[in-house]
Amino acid sequence: MVDPSRSGEVYSDEVVATDRKFLKELSSGITSLALLSIMQNSDEPMYGYQIAKFMEGEDERLPLIKHGVLYPVLRSLEKNDLLSSIVEPSVSGPPRRYYTITDEGKQTLQRWIGIWKRTSTMVNRVIGGVHNV
Repeated sequence: MVDPSRSGEVYSDEVVATDRKFLKELSSGITSLALLSIMQNSDEPMYGYQIAKFMEGEDERLPLIKHGVLYPVLRSLEKNDLLSSIVEPSVSGPPRRYYTITDEGKQTLQRWIGIWKRTSTMVNRVIGGVHNV
């Protein structure tokens, strides 16, 4: 059902399967972009759970990133030398892996931000109804 007072937003207690699929596809590159941005803006190294809590969305039914997706992306970014990590003991559980952004990660982030801005501008133009063909 569409609520006209909410800009055509669909409201329902159930998330539609196609929405989940769209979010999964959309989040692939955005997750890496967001992670690098978070790490660049962090004053200190962060561990996975801290990052996950930072990235949680307001709607718990549709989290922006699932914890099961976060860790493979962190490992991939580290494998590509965009993040580095160290493991440190924790007083409240198992050792924690703390991540920091590398210089190569900072350079990559700047390129990705440019790509994101061009892409989001195009998408906003297209879904906003402005078609300059």
